[in-house]
Amino acid sequence: MDDKLVRDVRYLKVYSLVLTLALSAISLAAFRPYHKTKFEQIDAQRINIVEPNGKMDLAISNQKLFPPPVLNGKVMERSGQAMPGMIFFNGKGDEQGGLAWNSGTKDGKYWAGGGLMFDQYNQDQTVGFVYDDDNGQRSAGLRVWDHPDYPITEIWDKSQIIEKMKPGPEKEQAQKRLGEEWGSQRVFVGKQPDKSAVLLLADTKGNTRLRIEVDAAGNPNLAFLNENGKAIYTLPPAK
Repeated sequence: MDDKLVRDVRYLKVYSLVLTLALSAISLAAFRPYHKTKFEQIDAQRINIVEPNGKMDLAISNQKLFPPPVLNGKVMERSGQAMPGMIFFNGKGDEQGGLAWNSGTKDGKYWAGGGLMFDQYNQDQTVGFVYDDDNGQRSAGLRVWDHPDYPITEIWDKSQIIEKMKPGPEKEQAQKRLGEEWGSQRVFVGKQPDKSAVLLLADTKGNTRLRIEVDAAGNPNLAFLNENGKAIYTLPPAK
């Protein structure tokens, strides 16, 4: 066997050994026990928590990358100003609520707000803890909403048609009807901007029908109201 052939055989043996060791290392790494990685800090604009199949469970995001609402696979536009926070998703991959907060200043005045919301199935928020502050005019409390049984996507489709209508009374009436169809707040328990602590119970149209209140001066009162907001019975009795 000449020298060149000997070198070639030796080279093939070394190559085979290195390849075998590399493949063994890869195989062992693939089957090694699960382990956690710890970090002291992570800077990220958005973090998505997903299932093995890629379905989103939770998104933690800054204001710029805050995800749009998704329902029945339809991506819609989020109303109001974008905020940083987190969004919860249900088993279908639809938005199921979230936590958001923000604040700002303009012309020497400030605003702030935040809320933890949970959505009705296939609909908008149904219960939430909300804080709103308009330069010292504050409200904070528990709110409960009532919404139709059919998906909010149907209301969204109607809103897009109304948006394309020409300005005028017809469009205004259509917007009003859609607002009534969207749903209403039924319960509020908390503090209002006038510094009163209240329990407000409303009918399905959103009209407050029962108000239990302790005003800023510490005076308690109870009022039963008609659908126009007029008191029909109060305690203490109205003078």
